[in-house]
Amino acid sequence: MVIDKLEHVHRYTAIGEGIAKALKYLQETDLVNIPLGKHVIDGDKLFAIVQEYDTMDAATEQMESHRKYTDVQYVVSESELVGHSLLSTQAVSKEYSNEEDFMLYADKPDFFSRFDAGTFMIFFPSDLHMPCIKLNAPVKVRKVVVKVGM
Repeated sequence: MVIDKLEHVHRYTAIGEGIAKALKYLQETDLVNIPLGKHVIDGDKLFAIVQEYDTMDAATEQMESHRKYTDVQYVVSESELVGHSLLSTQAVSKEYSNEEDFMLYADKPDFFSRFDAGTFMIFFPSDLHMPCIKLNAPVKVRKVVVKVGM
């Protein structure tokens, strides 16, 4: 897992070509005005999902993981909390769906990080994450999730 500001992307481009392309996309795209929905960057290997949602209570959410894609998430506006744990022996509550590249876990996160506008997080397949969590009260967050094929 990586957490940093967008102005520091040069520190992470050596992780891999897909991550470098995802970070470049975040730097060069007008993320405030891009329409909501899916935006293909490089076929199934690299695409962005632009979303807006109201943050939620952690008690109603579960951690997730992916196998086919690494998530590069960037908050465009507002702030949220994200719960984290490293994948080990957590109880699975929703089995992996190859079609959705998604799996859920019943265990609570080990810790939470504040995810502010201008910040990105990279979640690898071993990084369980619970995004979209409210800080004090629900707010509408605008976020871009770039999916980087493994």
